[in-house]
Amino acid sequence: MKKLILSLFVVGSFFQSCSNDDDNGSGEEKVVAPATYNFTRNGESSVSFGGQTTRIEMGQEFIDALKDTSKSEADLDGIFAHQEGNADFSDADLNASTKSIRSKTAASADYFSANTTDANAIKAEFDSWIKAQVDEVFPNWGVDAVAGTAGKIQEAGGGSTRYVNGKGLELNQAINKGLIGALMADQMLNNYLSTAVLDAGTNVADNDAGTVADGKTYTNMEHKWDEAFGYLYGTDSATLPVLGADSFLNKYLKRVEDDTDFAGIANEVYNAFKLGRAAIVAGDYDLRDQQAEIIREKISEVIGIRAVYYLQQGKANLGTDTGSVFHDLSEGFGFVYSLQFTRKPGTSEPYFTKTEVDAFISTLLSGNGFWDRTAGELDTMSDTISAKFSFTTAQAGS
Repeated sequence: MKKLILSLFVVGSFFQSCSNDDDNGSGEEKVVAPATYNFTRNGESSVSFGGQTTRIEMGQEFIDALKDTSKSEADLDGIFAHQEGNADFSDADLNASTKSIRSKTAASADYFSANTTDANAIKAEFDSWIKAQVDEVFPNWGVDAVAGTAGKIQEAGGGSTRYVNGKGLELNQAINKGLIGALMADQMLNNYLSTAVLDAGTNVADNDAGTVADGKTYTNMEHKWDEAFGYLYGTDSATLPVLGADSFLNKYLKRVEDDTDFAGIANEVYNAFKLGRAAIVAGDYDLRDQQAEIIREKISEVIGIRAVYYLQQGKANLGTDTGSVFHDLSEGFGFVYSLQFTRKPGTSEPYFTKTEVDAFISTLLSGNGFWDRTAGELDTMSDTISAKFSFTTAQAGS
């Protein structure tokens, strides 16, 4: 059955790509996207996004380590800001890597190259969450949480035990979901899909001439597009994605796709990536940029939808299941934080500015934090977020 479903996904992708061919392209010949994300040059694959796979894998180990009370702040900092050769990971290849999570956090060309103040402030927030996990949450791992005191709290009915700070926030969830925006979405939407990056230097002339990067099978422009692709599909299958393959964007695109209100969004994103890459091969940069705008809109929607979803799920259990409330609001916290890295199509702006997001965060953590939140507050925040997108709170919240 799974093979049949996946086959239908690929066939559906092919027909969707073909249907788009009727109105794309600026020249006489129409650009045709392949059935899957499969591009070759001289018989070899020209697709490469190994760096993105590495960072996703580093991220997976990072979020696991955030729940390991044997880890020190230095251990967690080492995983977050890895230096080549350090034994920060269980995987020797990751230890040998020159890459790190922190270096690409809040580091896009469009949003942060000229805004180092915000970039440094965002990195410092992640650093502070790591420190607080070690200093506040780990020492109270066996203590029952109460307002103002970190500790453990179990979900109703013998459910999962959550480990929160004095505000009721699971810092590991804040970091996990915060990286969906600050790393994955920001690098995809505001860096590798940016014309400033795609068209940098001699990229256009080289791509037009088919001049590949030194020792590679791809042009620089093709590679930049692939790197954007890799932040979503880096641990999935590029040619037969099943989704849910990591704990970041891939997982939550699947969650949104599985909601009947948003069914089809995964195909829209995949098709836009395919057609945009085909447009690069064909030298049709207007079509390429049109597909980038589709990706920006849909990935931004995923973040907005999940922010509202978790705020509403938290509201639903107020007064009956505090452990579940705190878990949902912690995930919601991370997605709300990620709103500042979204991108409104046709603009160079996020759906919500850092100032607006900081105000949301301040509301969530005011007083005793999640211990004090009310249904009215969560509805107001949810409606404010939904109003910026094309979905309703009711659609996203169920």
